[in-house]
Amino acid sequence: MMLIMPSSFPHPSPDSPALPVVHKPTAPGTPRLNSQDLLGRHRELEIDHGGQIYRLRLTSLGKLILTK
Repeated sequence: MMLIMPSSFPHPSPDSPALPVVHKPTAPGTPRLNSQDLLGRHRELEIDHGGQIYRLRLTSLGKLILTK
């Protein structure tokens, strides 16, 4: 058996195409919401969860951050 250490994998160059992202399947019956449906034209929203306020924010790179 041959063990390949992560450091031996080639690092992509800036010119190489991005590799596809593989997601695990969602559990059957799990609701899915589109982030645009939640945020609309806004870049952040507040979520009240049991009296605690959380902030969901869209970053300039298009990522989502949830903070308390």
